[in-house]
Amino acid sequence: MTVTPIRRRTLPTMLGAALLAPHIARAAEEITVGTTASVSDVMIFIADALGYFRDEGLAVRILPFNSAANMVAPLGAGQLDVGAGSASAGLYNAVARGIKIRIVADKSSSQPGYGANKVIIRTDLVASGRFTGPASLKGMKIAMNGAGVSNTATLNTVLTGAGLTYDDVTTVDMSFPDHLIALQNKSVDASVSTEPTATASIHAGAGRLYKADDEIDPGHQIAVLLYSEDFARRTAQATAFMRAYLRSVRFYNRALKNSAFAGETADDVIDIITRYTPLKDKAVLREITPTGCDPSGRVNTASLQRDLDFYAARGLVPNKPALSQIIDNEFITRADASASR
Repeated sequence: MTVTPIRRRTLPTMLGAALLAPHIARAAEEITVGTTASVSDVMIFIADALGYFRDEGLAVRILPFNSAANMVAPLGAGQLDVGAGSASAGLYNAVARGIKIRIVADKSSSQPGYGANKVIIRTDLVASGRFTGPASLKGMKIAMNGAGVSNTATLNTVLTGAGLTYDDVTTVDMSFPDHLIALQNKSVDASVSTEPTATASIHAGAGRLYKADDEIDPGHQIAVLLYSEDFARRTAQATAFMRAYLRSVRFYNRALKNSAFAGETADDVIDIITRYTPLKDKAVLREITPTGCDPSGRVNTASLQRDLDFYAARGLVPNKPALSQIIDNEFITRADASASR
C-alpha cells in the first residue's frame, strides 16, 4: 500500500506526474484516491493506517488535491478512482456536462451533536443587543468560503426560517482561517465557519455561537465519497474498497462521545488525523466538534436534493441533473451483504 506524502507541489505538477500522463502505467491493482487532507477525510486515512485496504487485497495510493473541485476532471476521465469532497454546485454542473461520477457514501454529515459547521456572530453585536436572533442578520455582512457549497445552504436555512432571503445579507468569500481575522477586525458581522476555525473564533473572544449545523439542518449532507465510472465498473474492487471504508466509519464513530473526540477509539483517530493532515495539535482536536458520519455510510438523499434545489434557484446550477443519475447505493449494499457472510 502506498501513501503519497503531502508536499508543497502545485496541483498541475502533481496531476501531470501522477495522473495525466497516459503513457505512464499504474500498478496492476493500484487504486488512486484523492483527498484534500481535511479532517473529514479521516475515514480514508483510518482504512489506510489500520490496514483495512490491505485486508481487502487493495493497493491504495492517496493523492493530495488543493480542493475537491480539482478532482472532478480526473474522476470523469478515469484517471482517479475515488474522490472525497463536498457535493457542491460544481460537482452537479460537471454531471450536467456529461461527466460520469457516482456519489457512493457519506463522508461528512451533521449527525446529532456533531455539527462541525457553525454560525458565529461577532461578540460585540451579541453584547450590544444588535443580534437577538436570526432575523437580526438582515443587512449583515457574513463570511463564507465560496458559492454553491454546503455552508451556503446552512445559511439559507437560517435565513428562510426567519422569513428572510439569501439576498437580505451580504456574503464575503474567504478561506476559513480568515473568518477569525475578519471577526476580530470587525470587517464582517458573522461567519458560517467549520472546525477548527469555529471553535478558535469562540475561544479568541471574536465570536459567539448562534447554532451548529446539526441543529439548523439535522443530518445535513456536507461531503461525500465519489467513485469514477471506470472504478464503479470494477465491481469486486469497488465493493472491497467500500467494505474497508465502512469498517473505518464504524471505527471513527466509536471515537465520538459527547460532541467530541472522547470515545474509545479517540486516541487512535486523533493520532491518524495528525499523521495525515496539516492539523498537528492534538489539544485542538480534543476541543473541536468533530464532523459526523452516518453509521450506515449512506448519504442523506433528501438533504442533497434540498441543497441542489437551492443552488439551482441561485442560478449556480443552470441545468439541474437528477440525483438518481448520481447517487449509487449498490456498493454499500454489496459490502454489507458480503461482510455478513
